Amino acid sequence: MSTVYLNGKFIPIEDALIPVTDRGFLFGDGVYEVIPAYGGRLFRFSHHLQRLQNSLDGIRLDNPHSDSEWKTILNTVLEHNRELGGANNDQSVYLQVTRGSAAKRDHSFPENVIPTVFATSNAIADPDPVVTEQGVAAITLDDIRWQYCDIKAVTLLANVLLRQQAVDQNAAEAILIRNGLVIEGSSSNVFVIEEGNILTPAKGPQMLPGITRDLVLELAEQHRLPCRETDITEDSLRGADEIWITSSTREIIPVTVLDGKAVGRGSPGPLWKTMIEFYRTYKESVRNGTNE
Repeated sequence: MSTVYLNGKFIPIEDALIPVTDRGFLFGDGVYEVIPAYGGRLFRFSHHLQRLQNSLDGIRLDNPHSDSEWKTILNTVLEHNRELGGANNDQSVYLQVTRGSAAKRDHSFPENVIPTVFATSNAIADPDPVVTEQGVAAITLDDIRWQYCDIKAVTLLANVLLRQQAVDQNAAEAILIRNGLVIEGSSSNVFVIEEGNILTPAKGPQMLPGITRDLVLELAEQHRLPCRETDITEDSLRGADEIWITSSTREIIPVTVLDGKAVGRGSPGPLWKTMIEFYRTYKESVRNGTNE
């Protein structure tokens, strides 16, 4: 039985209840964040909190907690659920903030309503050796989402439908195209490797700025690998030497099949093998307490 945090209390998940009038339930009026924790230590915590703040600002909702309060809450959840993390105590924390529950259902913001704050954690699975060896398949789809994708909102129905189309075609992800340009995956960021250059779309309202994405760019610069943020055309995607997708829980995954055709040589590429080792070294430093 896992323990969750809900509105000031640490309780068994079976006892965690919210009113049906909560605006997160009625309107999807809320935001969320997902933070890995390796060895029980929150990964890139300050970066995740900044993204949470940006999302709260985007929906005009005050942050219900200070950074230190968030850290105490999430560390307590991790400690309660330590058994979930296995020998390494690797967990993924999910937190969600909604505008709260109002007496009347109305689209406009209610006054004097207390936000609903929820946090839980789950085990992080070890990397799948099949994925490491063979990579994954992806498909391309038109980006049908709204125009504020930089807000990590709980309103994810479009993402769910897009991801399910990928699953229906035995693919791990849908890479989204808007006006002929690559944007991101349904739940990931996208990198394209072209003649040794690591390329990724620039930040903007059409995409969610990924924490793992930013770390990949940092590691590339640190190790003097050519990298830059730039527009990536659909043709460039299809002609790429390598394609990667990144997220906090899936880390860095090589895409070796796109729309049924091999990417590059059809196996994880040499630059991915280099980057994943840099990433694993960084992750181990977090687990050992020598990095954030």
